Amino acid sequence: MAGCRSSVAALALLAATAAGADDTLRNWFDDPFFAVSALVADCPPPAGPFVDEAERRVQAHRRAEKGTTCWLAGVCERPNAYAYDRDIAAALQVALRERPPLAASSLWVTVQGRVMYIEGCATTPSEVDALQALARSLPQVEQVIAIVRTDPAAAPPYRVRPAR
Repeated sequence: MAGCRSSVAALALLAATAAGADDTLRNWFDDPFFAVSALVADCPPPAGPFVDEAERRVQAHRRAEKGTTCWLAGVCERPNAYAYDRDIAAALQVALRERPPLAASSLWVTVQGRVMYIEGCATTPSEVDALQALARSLPQVEQVIAIVRTDPAAAPPYRVRPAR
């Protein structure tokens, strides 16, 4: 009987561990994600590409379809739209080093499938507009989406990464 109880306890612990692993947020697809400024102290970091296992499964099909559709349509030279992301991120980082620093903002960038997401906080919309224009000028960037809080009293308009 004691052996049966320990087996049941072990199974319960294993199930709890497996369920907890599903909640772990990870950058499953290794999408480029980085901060480009950090001057607004109370700006919550975005979730960026960090998702749990369930969301990873949801995204996997869409990413496979989007990635190959680009090539099949003759829009991409590479066989997958996501194959451009590291080059796009590196080009943005170089371009940012060659211009004056971003002022009064805390902004993060995620690159996924030739789409650049800019999330965070800025005190002036013109700063975000300038970053969007810079991002759009980079080779292979298909789209730039800014989801930025400019009113410090407002809630962030983007998904926030949970505190650990």
